[in-house]
Amino acid sequence: MVDRVAALEKHLAGYTDILRGACTTGRRLTRDELESRRAEGERAAEAGLPLRGLIRAHLSAAQQVAPYSGAPLLAVLEQAVDAFVEGYERAQHQAVRQEEAARREFIDDLLYGRSGLGRLAERAERFGLRLSQTHAVAVAAGPEPYGDGYPVARSIESAMLSRFEGRQILLTTKDGRLICVAPGDQPDVLAYFAERAYTATHGGRVAIGRTHPGPGGVVHSYEEALAALDLADRMDLPGPVLRAADLLVFPVLMRDRQAMTDLVETVLGPLRTARGGPRPLLETLTAYFDSGCVATEAARRLSLSVRALTYRLERIHALTTTDPADPLNRYTLQTATIGARLLGWPNAGE
Repeated sequence: MVDRVAALEKHLAGYTDILRGACTTGRRLTRDELESRRAEGERAAEAGLPLRGLIRAHLSAAQQVAPYSGAPLLAVLEQAVDAFVEGYERAQHQAVRQEEAARREFIDDLLYGRSGLGRLAERAERFGLRLSQTHAVAVAAGPEPYGDGYPVARSIESAMLSRFEGRQILLTTKDGRLICVAPGDQPDVLAYFAERAYTATHGGRVAIGRTHPGPGGVVHSYEEALAALDLADRMDLPGPVLRAADLLVFPVLMRDRQAMTDLVETVLGPLRTARGGPRPLLETLTAYFDSGCVATEAARRLSLSVRALTYRLERIHALTTTDPADPLNRYTLQTATIGARLLGWPNAGE
């Protein structure tokens, strides 16, 4: 307690002399006097002293001047305290900006795998993460870009921190997307984040990467979530929440891009000769396979009659010599159809 009082009094040095000097002549505080109080306010903030106690100390010290001051005291007291608070707040704002810059630098290093892993793990402790554990990353994208401090980001952060107080969670934004990093053994955190993000973004989409260990695991999970969002756009995948673990077949298919390109061109290339081009027939194949090869459901999705759909399937068979209804041909044709969507065929390369 004594040390605290001494710390408070340290920042009052010269304060009562300034008040007496101004009150004696009836003048206002000089520029140098005001700046000295601002500087003292900055030092007090940097020392971590509470502002309420500092102001109380200022008011208490002013009582020593009151019997000798007369009317001008309140005016100069207001000036002195206002300058002190201005300096205090200036130091706080600077500290906040420095903290934000450090946090942003850490997040960039964390998500892009920069910096030494040991140093990264040390910095992570400061922001509530233990990178020795496993983590998973969820990424949410909405109809517009979001940044730290945006109402959408603030509402999600408030809800998350309220529900999971004390959990080791990192909430941030990157490249206009909302991001949540959570321990891998706490899937409820990412599930709740996905729910809140979907609501806050008015129908945005959320992708959740797999759980991976160590600092590199965060990068891996983050990249998986980004890849899942990109895949969802290209493949027009249904559902607001995508899990990288459910989409592993797609990177396998694209591991040899040239082989996939050859398959698509060999199997589907003949569709280019169809009247109206290949796109209507490719859409027919997509709907047919997405509906589980049920003709009536595929026709409904395409707003066609079953007869019209059957005609298209027969046309595909005639052009490609591959029958989508034949179990032996179906896998090749479906794989080529998926590959076409992944490659952006037939527009790719045009």
